[in-house]
Amino acid sequence: MILIPAIDLKDGQCVRLKQGDMEQSTVFGEDPVAMASKWLDKGARRLHLVDLNGAFAGKPQNFNAIKSILKAVGDDIPVQLGGGIRDLDTIEKYVDAGIRYVIIGTAAVKSPGFLKDACSAFGGHIIVGLDAKEGKVATDGWSKLTGHEVVDLARKFEDYGVESIIYTDIGRDGMLSGINVEATVKLAQALTIPVIASGGLSGMSDIESLCALADEGIEGVICGRAIYSGDLDFEQAQARADELTA
Repeated sequence: MILIPAIDLKDGQCVRLKQGDMEQSTVFGEDPVAMASKWLDKGARRLHLVDLNGAFAGKPQNFNAIKSILKAVGDDIPVQLGGGIRDLDTIEKYVDAGIRYVIIGTAAVKSPGFLKDACSAFGGHIIVGLDAKEGKVATDGWSKLTGHEVVDLARKFEDYGVESIIYTDIGRDGMLSGINVEATVKLAQALTIPVIASGGLSGMSDIESLCALADEGIEGVICGRAIYSGDLDFEQAQARADELTA
């Protein structure tokens, strides 16, 4: 079970949002490179970057900051990135820059043909981010709730050849209210590809709950506000996860 620190980029700064609301952002750092280096020093085995401006604009907006992070991290650990990825040219640009995994969210739901093409052209590099509320998938920066069931869409995307699914309960994201373990496990059990948990991580109890069910197909968990606010000590949590899933 790997813990994946999230670095959310807005206007070149590191921030955290509450429930995806750009108006409810807290700045946790002015220097994204220093933040990435910090998590690397603390033993992170993967980084999760989000171009928040890009997610709302539909195209990359923080490319310079992302390139700087990649340069600092080098080949030490894989970096995954989401936010505003809507075409193959953007994927190519990011993969060429050194991004290991590109996360496709809204575009996967709205343009499944694009996702299929992406999996064909960039096999091994595509992750789908499914954001949901009460089992239904949301799109467009969580502003629109669709009628799609999470499990149904995830199975379809698995057939396309995606590497894994990041599942976010948007009712909990940034709220420190606890991971929706039940829904995450239900999704993992329905798939053969790994699931990465996201949204609402509040403390060590969440890590322990996820580790107890890691064999169901949960590969990791994205750590956001909890590791920035101090509610969760990243190094201690990764050590505990290693102990429980050894």
